[in-house]
Amino acid sequence: MRLLLLSTICFLMTFTVFSQQQPYLSLAEAKRIADAAEKKAVENEWTVVIAILDAGGHLILLRKIDGTQIGSVEVAQAKAKSAVYFKRSTKVFEDGIADGNNRLITLPNAVALEGGLPIFRDGHCIGAIGVSGVRSDQDGIIAEAGLSVLESN
Repeated sequence: MRLLLLSTICFLMTFTVFSQQQPYLSLAEAKRIADAAEKKAVENEWTVVIAILDAGGHLILLRKIDGTQIGSVEVAQAKAKSAVYFKRSTKVFEDGIADGNNRLITLPNAVALEGGLPIFRDGHCIGAIGVSGVRSDQDGIIAEAGLSVLESN
């Protein structure tokens, strides 16, 4: 009898899990975002790393343009992770510190350099893009170009 009850509960829980599925960022979308970001970088002759993360802060796609310094691999991922964790642009932290709010430095995983942007769908943060390799304002321009492909749909 207990086995039947447990089986029934597990079966019903399966429906609950599937009915609460949230939007997500697919690999195909990540590729489109990276393509648009890379196009913007190449147009300006900027060498950068582009990182696309999912809602949990896990890497979906990483693209390193030839000639980009190795350090930008980690920085791009850190910017994207900061954008996912805090659901806001990393420019918010850069501007906050520039305005004298030095307490922002103490926030774990907060990167105070422009170039990290969260990706939203239906009110949910589904991932982020992080760009590193040139000045932070230029990284931000590239990240915005990447996200523009989602807005055009």
